[in-house]
Amino acid sequence: MALNPIPLLGGKSVHCINEQQMAEAIRLAEDDKEASPKIQKRLKELEGDLSRNELAALAFIIIQRLKNSA
Repeated sequence: MALNPIPLLGGKSVHCINEQQMAEAIRLAEDDKEASPKIQKRLKELEGDLSRNELAALAFIIIQRLKNSA
């Protein structure tokens, strides 16, 4: 029996994002004078090159790699 894939764009998720972690990520991406320009530059490039689903896949892969590298 084939399992239906879980969509990356919402609904059921295997990861839970802590609100404090999200707030810190937003602060770093938007307000930090060193990190923000680098993050914003990469986001603009990625959002121009990748579809929404591809961006979601990339986000999950980055989270997984960070988990495995800690």
